[in-house]
Amino acid sequence: QLVESGGGLVQPGGSLRLSCAASGFTGDYAHIAWFRQAPGKEREGVACIGGRTGDTAYGDSMRDRFSISMDNAKNSVDLQMKNLNSEDTAVYYCAAHRTYGSTCHIEVWLYDHWGQGTQVTVST
Repeated sequence: QLVESGGGLVQPGGSLRLSCAASGFTGDYAHIAWFRQAPGKEREGVACIGGRTGDTAYGDSMRDRFSISMDNAKNSVDLQMKNLNSEDTAVYYCAAHRTYGSTCHIEVWLYDHWGQGTQVTVST
């Protein structure tokens, strides 16, 4: 089960930390990712992390402002976002798939478990 939290309204230039409670998916046998979907746009990959190696990957232009991390003790995966702008407004989803692969990929079709999403709105 994947449950996102931490979304909300933030001013441009602000920061926000999203958390995904990922019971059953942390540890060696899963990759977990964050995706986002803005109104009228396709779902896009934000970041992913591999449980076995800690390998991470980021979507285009997101590495500088976003950081993904996994806490196996808490069974959670967090997404730290900084210097947010209006284009970051979207519903953010946590997703997971079970694999022993060492390299994670943020492709929608790979992930077969999804959370309900949390809304992030960047506005004055």
